[in-house]
Amino acid sequence: MAPNTRIRLIPLLLLGMSGATFAQGLPPLLVSPDLLRPAPARVVAPVPATDTQRPAPVEARPQAPSPAAGQASATVPQVTVEERSLPAAVPQTQAVAPEQAETPRARQAQPADAPAAATVPLGAVAKLPAGTTAVSALRILGARGIELVAEGEAELQRDDVLLTADRVTYREPTDEVLAEGNVVMLRGQDRIEGPRATLVVGDQVGSFESPRYVLSREQGPREAGGEARPVAGSGAADLLRLEGENQYRLENATWTTCRANDPDWYIKARDLQLDYDREVGTARGGSVVFMDVPLFWMPWAEFPLNGQRQSGLLPPTFGSSNKTGVDFTQPYYFNLAPNYDATLAPRIMSRRGLQLGGEFRYLGEDYQGTSRVEWMPKDNVTGEERRLGALQHQHRIAPNLYGTVDLNAVSDDSYFEDLSSRIGVASRVNLLREGRLIYTGGWWTASALAQSYQTLSPDPESRNRSPYRRLPQLRLDAARADLPGGVSAVLNTEYVHFAHEDARRDRDEARRFTAYPQVSLPMTGAAWFVTPKAGLHYTSYDIDRSPADAGMKTSVTRSLPIVSVDSGLFFERDTNLFGGDYLQTLEPRLYYLRVPSRKQDEIPLFDTSRFDVGFAQLFSENRFSGSDRIGDANDLTAAVSTRLIESDTGIERLRAVVGQRYYFSDQKVSLNSGDTLRPSGQGAELLAGIGGRVTRTVSVDSYVQYNTDSGRSERINASVRYQPDFAKVLNLSYRYAPSLRIADSIVGLEDVNVSGQWPLGRGWYGVGRVTHSLKDNRVTEAIGGLEYNGGCWAFRIAMHRFAIDESDVTKAVFLQLELNDLASIGSNPVSLIKRSVPGYGKINDSSADRVFGVD
Repeated sequence: MAPNTRIRLIPLLLLGMSGATFAQGLPPLLVSPDLLRPAPARVVAPVPATDTQRPAPVEARPQAPSPAAGQASATVPQVTVEERSLPAAVPQTQAVAPEQAETPRARQAQPADAPAAATVPLGAVAKLPAGTTAVSALRILGARGIELVAEGEAELQRDDVLLTADRVTYREPTDEVLAEGNVVMLRGQDRIEGPRATLVVGDQVGSFESPRYVLSREQGPREAGGEARPVAGSGAADLLRLEGENQYRLENATWTTCRANDPDWYIKARDLQLDYDREVGTARGGSVVFMDVPLFWMPWAEFPLNGQRQSGLLPPTFGSSNKTGVDFTQPYYFNLAPNYDATLAPRIMSRRGLQLGGEFRYLGEDYQGTSRVEWMPKDNVTGEERRLGALQHQHRIAPNLYGTVDLNAVSDDSYFEDLSSRIGVASRVNLLREGRLIYTGGWWTASALAQSYQTLSPDPESRNRSPYRRLPQLRLDAARADLPGGVSAVLNTEYVHFAHEDARRDRDEARRFTAYPQVSLPMTGAAWFVTPKAGLHYTSYDIDRSPADAGMKTSVTRSLPIVSVDSGLFFERDTNLFGGDYLQTLEPRLYYLRVPSRKQDEIPLFDTSRFDVGFAQLFSENRFSGSDRIGDANDLTAAVSTRLIESDTGIERLRAVVGQRYYFSDQKVSLNSGDTLRPSGQGAELLAGIGGRVTRTVSVDSYVQYNTDSGRSERINASVRYQPDFAKVLNLSYRYAPSLRIADSIVGLEDVNVSGQWPLGRGWYGVGRVTHSLKDNRVTEAIGGLEYNGGCWAFRIAMHRFAIDESDVTKAVFLQLELNDLASIGSNPVSLIKRSVPGYGKINDSSADRVFGVD
């Protein structure tokens, strides 16, 4: 037989020996792609699926004549060289031409701290059937069913795991992978790289030597309707162990939400466990390092990986004020269950002493609530024990029955003034205590209320009067808008017992019953509406007179018919102003109100005060709140408003309104003896307002109340805002109300307010506010602060000065270091600044905040 003939018979002999009987005991055949083709194309060697349910492999391109029918198929691995841009989705290894596909080198060139999803999209790699393994490289040495060695830009992919390295050894019987040289593993949104790694692919366990990693997850929206955002933790370690899906354990490791190679802050730990199922990291033998300076040592600590709750020490808060001295709080958070938690907050004040605080929050399917306590055994300044307690609870008792409880109490009148550094808390006077039941029956609602207050009087020479207690208040309200003929009907009824702590001195008590049935006939068209309305307001009092009012009537009834007609027109037109297209509206409105006069001087004031004159009040039935006074009226209100709306965007660029009330009869019903009553004749109150977003950066808002009889302005509110960009805002406002009344006294008001936030350069921002009283010629409130945005952290310092009255001034200093998505250290001034500077923008987007102790 010729030599060439013998050589051609060798492949046929091998094929014949590949049957099940002959294959047993034969050594594996190692085939080098260099023997088949010298070009450096990727080589594919079959990696059979270990799962019998996997889809059958796609038939490979034949490299030699197929065996004749009836011959046993070969068990020797069939090697295929193909010029493909992407490997096919088959359960066997495949070849990819390097010039056509994205190379592992290109992927490894991405920075270690870049999010995996952004730099190496898994969509660029073939999507394989579940459980299928694909191995590709420039060279593959393999023994079917035993071991494959892929060298040169080697890749191994299964499901969402993509492993690239200079050399990959895959042992199929144990599903083990040994990767060496420039190893990068992508798993979902996670990226880990190092010089050497071992991995059991299916179990997702293994280890990385000297790794750098980026682990990214989506954080849910902070508020309803908000958007989720990615939160990435990154770092390095001596050794990283994969302990299953979403489980990592590291030795001598760092962790940070900074994305730079040289992070400004990080957690450093001897042993670091990252549990992405619970979203909790656990550090042992660790510390928090900021700008290469250890801030504090943590022998053991848990911290959030994704802004989630977990038990452990919260970062301390500290500040200073002239009332408390140096103020330091170290809270500890207890994540007791998914639906309830608690916080313990010891607080040390250099002037006052030690205070213990605690908060408990709970949430059930039909209820939720919060309770809070504070206790100071002894105040070093006053020598007294000081306490605070609060409970808020909401409960759905039945499908249509709801209940709420709101209880608040402090041990003394000066509690908030002495122990709080915030004006919103320090100025609290009445602490609410109430319980409420509400039943909804569809078109009717019934409710029951028991309500009282603790009234604080920090100044013993100026005692604050507490509001009346309602013990109880019962209401029944009903509304039907579907009666025959288009008629709408409303019924409001109330029974309330008013009680007061000063009843034996100078406060009357009473039981009051009110019923107010009303009917109306709304009539509307495309550009108009008319609504006539009529009702009867009935009130009955059973009064327990105080000694100061002895001899006055103890039983009073009052019946008042109330008639009104509300009407308006709507006009629209397209117009071009200042080079832009707008939709302009013109909306005139007339409102007539008739209420006869009734003598009401013998009725005490239990829950009634006078409304400020405004555009809403011009179209209301009563100029008084509550039911103790029903203002007489024979008035006609005329108003017209116009708006400019951008045709393209729908933005309201300008709105203007002017209105006046005309009196056909003299007013006779007053609240206090010194109140001004409007005479008949020409209208006395002229109201005008203009506002809107005049340009892209400038918005204005103004309101003027002018008295045509006296020829002077009774109220002016005007403000202008310049806001060209985020965290760039300047505000200027002016307020004037010479007849402003608080309780029974006319205090008056005239002040100017300047506030703003502006970048100063290199990450620094300035923020501040000054309120100057022109009436008293003094600064009533001032805030000044600096902020620095470090990318993954922010620093803030703010000083706050406010005066409840001229002789009582509080000064406070806030200092905060916020590590994004981890914690804030210090006292948080953000809520104070937001309330004080309209348009303020928080310079860092982070969820870090205290769980307990914020306003």
